[in-house]
Formats: sequence, C-alpha cells, structure tokens
Amino acid sequence: MTDQLTERQSTAPAAADAGLSILRGAPLSTSAAPGVLARYEEWVRNAPQAPAVIDGEHRWSYAELDEAADAVAKTLAGRVRPGDLVGVCLDRSAALVVTAVALARIGAVYLPLGPRPGERRISAVAEDIGVVCLIADPHNLTECQGQGEHVELPLPAEGVNATAAVVAAFGTVAPDARTAPPEALYAVLTSGSTGRPKAVAVGEPALAALLDWYRAETGLAPGDRQSLLIGVAFDPHLLELWGGLTCGAALIPAPDEVRWDPAALTDWWRDAEITVGVSATPMVEPLLDRPWPQDLKLRHLMVGGDRMRRRPGPDVTATVHNAYGPAEATVVTTTHAMRATDPDVSLDAAPPIGAPVAGATVAVTDADGAVLARGEAGELRIGGSCLALGYLDPELTARRFTAPPAHLPDLDRMYRTGDRVRMLADGRLEFLGRLDDQVKISGVRIEPAEVEAAFEQHEHVRSAVVTAPRDTEGRARLVAHVLATAGAAPAVDELLTAVRAWLPEQAVPSTVRIVDAFPLDANGKVDRAALRKRAEESPAPVAGAELPEGAGADELLVLATVRDLLGRPEITLDDNFTDAGGTSILAARLLEALERETQVRLRAPELLRQPDLRAIAAVLDRRRTLARTPGT
Repeated sequence: MTDQLTERQSTAPAAADAGLSILRGAPLSTSAAPGVLARYEEWVRNAPQAPAVIDGEHRWSYAELDEAADAVAKTLAGRVRPGDLVGVCLDRSAALVVTAVALARIGAVYLPLGPRPGERRISAVAEDIGVVCLIADPHNLTECQGQGEHVELPLPAEGVNATAAVVAAFGTVAPDARTAPPEALYAVLTSGSTGRPKAVAVGEPALAALLDWYRAETGLAPGDRQSLLIGVAFDPHLLELWGGLTCGAALIPAPDEVRWDPAALTDWWRDAEITVGVSATPMVEPLLDRPWPQDLKLRHLMVGGDRMRRRPGPDVTATVHNAYGPAEATVVTTTHAMRATDPDVSLDAAPPIGAPVAGATVAVTDADGAVLARGEAGELRIGGSCLALGYLDPELTARRFTAPPAHLPDLDRMYRTGDRVRMLADGRLEFLGRLDDQVKISGVRIEPAEVEAAFEQHEHVRSAVVTAPRDTEGRARLVAHVLATAGAAPAVDELLTAVRAWLPEQAVPSTVRIVDAFPLDANGKVDRAALRKRAEESPAPVAGAELPEGAGADELLVLATVRDLLGRPEITLDDNFTDAGGTSILAARLLEALERETQVRLRAPELLRQPDLRAIAAVLDRRRTLARTPGT
C-alpha cells in the first residue's frame, strides 16, 4: 500500500481500542485552510491564462471562465440569494462549470439534477424542496416551469454537450417546502423509499477536506487534464469539477457515448490526453479483462459506485483507486490504491474498499451500535469532517445520523450507511453488500420502493414489486413485477415510457413482467425471494418468442442477445431497443456481447439512434462486411 495508507493506519485508535473495528483517516491540518471557491480564485489570480476547460477545439482560460461566472452571478443578482436552492439541469460542459462557480460566488446551493431529469421528477422536487429556480435548456422544462418567468443566462454555448440557450426559470416556492441549511454548498438527490427523492446537503468544509486528500493522492496540478465524465445528477461529478478547478488543472468534458462504451472510453482518454480520471465501476471492469492500452497518459483512475470484482493486472499503467463513499459522507470515504508493482497484483480476488480518507473515521457495529471486533461482519458507520450536514428532512437526518459508539467520544455523530462490511486485521475494509433492500445499479443507489411507487402512479397499475436479481458475474438488474388493475392490460412499452418521467435512467427496470398475482410467504407478505428466483430463471417461451424464419445471422444474434439482456422473449426485430426497456447501461452490455461474437465494435450512438433491432443488425452487417473487404 501507499505511504499515505501507512500514515492513516498510524493514526488508528489507541491501545484501549486495539482489535476493534475502528479506524481513523489521517488528521486534517489544524490551520485555517481556504474554502473551495477561494482555492479556485487563487488560480484565477495566479494563472489567469491557464486552460480551465478544454472541450474539443474550444478552450476557456481561468480568466475567461471567471468572467463568464461573474456575468451569470450578476444576471441572477437580486433574484437568487445566499442559501437559495438552485436546480441545475445541464450536462457536462463549460456552461455547467461556469454555473457551479457562479452559484458558489452568490452563496446559493447547487442542486444538480442532470440535463433531462424527467417531468415528474422535476415536479416532485419542486413540490418537496424549496428550489428558487431551475437552470436548464428551456426545451427540457416541464409545462409548469415553462410558464414561469425566464431569464436568459450568458453561458458558453460551445462544446460537445452544450445547449444553444440556457435560462433560469423562476417559480413559486411552496410554503412548506424544505430548504437547505444556510452553510450548505451543494445538495444532491438520493433514492427515497417513499417514491420521492430525498436531498442531502453538504457544507464547504467537507468538500474542501476531500479535495485536499484528492490532490495529495493523485498529485493533480497545473498541466494535468481532469476528466469531467460522471453524470451530473450524481455527486462524484463534484469531485471531478472542483478537483480540477482547485488544483489549476484543465477540465475535459466527455461526450455522452463515452459514459456507456468502454472501448470509446479508452479512446477518449487517449485522444483527450486525460491524466487523472474518475469513472464508474461497471465501465472500468470490462477494460480490466482486455490488454490495457499502453499509450495512455492516465496516471490515476478513481473508480467507485459499485462493488469491484476484479483487480487491475500488471499491464495497467495507471494507479487504480477502488473508492467507496455515500453522498451522506461527501463522495469518497475509503479507498484502496492498486498499482502494477503491488505484490498482490495477480491475486484473483475482489479488492477491499480500503482505509478512510483524511478526516474520516469508520467503525463496524452491530445492530445496536456496539463496535465489533476486527474480522466480524456488521454495519459500517462513518464519522468525522467528511459528513454531510444532513438531509433536508430533519426527521430522516435524526434517524440516519446518530450518536457515536462509546469508543468514539470525540465524534458528535455518525452516519449509518446500511452497508455490510468487515474490517481486516490491517484495518482495510471489505464490502459485503447491503443490509436492506437497497441495490446499486451502475453505481447509483436505488430504493426498489421508489421504482415501485413510479409504476403505481399509472392508472392501470394496482401494485408493483421490484426485485434485483444478479447475473452469473454478480451484476444486478431491476425487474418490475406489475399487477394490473381489474380489466386493464397495460403494455410493457407504455409502462416504461411512463416511469421514465419519474426515475433516473439507472432506476428504470430492464424487464417488466405483468403478473396475475404475487406469491406470498407464510406471513401473508409478498415473497420477494420467490419473485427474485423467478426473475433469475430463464423465461418460459411465450407467443412470438420463436426466432423468425428467414432472418439473417446478424438479426438472429441481435434479437437473441437483446431478449436475453432484457429478459423479454417476446421482443421482435421490429421493436425499438430503448422503448423495450433498453437503457444506455444495457446498451454498453449489448455492445460488449456483440463484439465478443463478431469482433466488430459498434458505438453507443450507432446503436441508440436506430429505429428498431433490425436496423441495429443492418449496421452490424455493414461493419462486418467492411471489415472483411480488403483495403477498407
């Protein structure tokens, strides 16, 4: 392990706690450190002409970025005040970076929602949370927000993910809507079991402490190129964005297809000359099964969001950090750094999630909060400077942020993660899974109850139960079991279209099964285990499930693969991949499967823009023909 980990372990509890599952990260500096915005402004003063954002042929220096942020702040002056929640519906771009800086300068609370969060999701946020305005492409606003006052913002319109126009759409804040604590820098949505998203607020000191650790761990500095890859609705993008800006590095926004196509990701790392990157575990693991590209400038790769099942091999030239951390503990709480020179580089075992970052304290406890001995499995609790301020819902905050165990009297509270872990003798943590029904899909925490509630909004659905069966590689997928109202026969495509308005993409099930009744257990409750087992079994043949006569080899390959991925044997070549339940995440898996069978690599945009599966097969056939033709 690194010298830093040795330092962390040297700060472990005193002998009185020896053998207990408690570990502290390195102590933070006691001297007053500048805040996040102040660190960025130092680079504006000291290196105004250095590149802050590079998006293809478009570049913005730190001075140009700051001038644009000032213009936005002045446009919002008097309308947005310190402490106001502002929903940001932008994609990864210079416009997003300018907006983040402008809101920090105003003192407003940045609430990232992603470029197209869905009409129902926006409405739920507007009803529950005191969002003063939404910053968005006007075409992506709901009818309600579209009718309010709009103020056009002077944001950069260039770049691969940029939009031609961005407005601040103002509406009326409900009198009982929840607001953010006055010291919040940003807030993010996490999945809620009630079917409504819940928001957690984070203060500037917590993010500043994480950025200190990130700079020390990666050596991020002027001249580096930091990826801007993570989806904007998810908090790791804040590590990327502010990590680059507070170190004098350049931020490089990624095209959307890069997020879902592992082959495109490595090409982009190479072409964009990325030196420090962040990515989701499901994107990186397929790369570890292939020869690692030896012409990358990538030095450090921070990977997280899901359980990592593979270690990087000896040919991987970057240091790969297996990172763990809930939004409630500011993006990253523990990490395990892996290098090609490590003695265990060839070990065929899942890597641990490591030891706590600077300022964080972790403990493994039983259900009553008592600290367990090392080697015993229990719930992970987190304390220290990394903790968020809490949820916007005080009652929920009181339930999840609780008093610390007796062995940690210096802490005022700890966050109950609901994650099951084990602390090894050397202090490193092993992730064992969840203690509740919550699952992770492509790195995003999903409450099945939230997905169920989205289905139950439909007039033809009486109730829904969502399970998360795993494939042979341990990857989870969501399956919705839907009980229709009397006399109704809702189509699967219709239901999927409806729930997309409520849910982030990762929460949209890949499979929907219409059922006549739910199996019950001995207590008369829905037997979720039985439903999950059914979902794991191969689906029984149904009408239309046969492979069509006269179809070409590529058509049969595409059709069979999509049926298998979506668990829908009734799908035909005339069906659209997205309408049938395909997401960008499943598109990445489809691309991998087709490449394994044909040695032809399609790109995500090629696949997602085709009208039906027959057209996907035609693209595949053309590419295979070209590959076989000499001189092409």
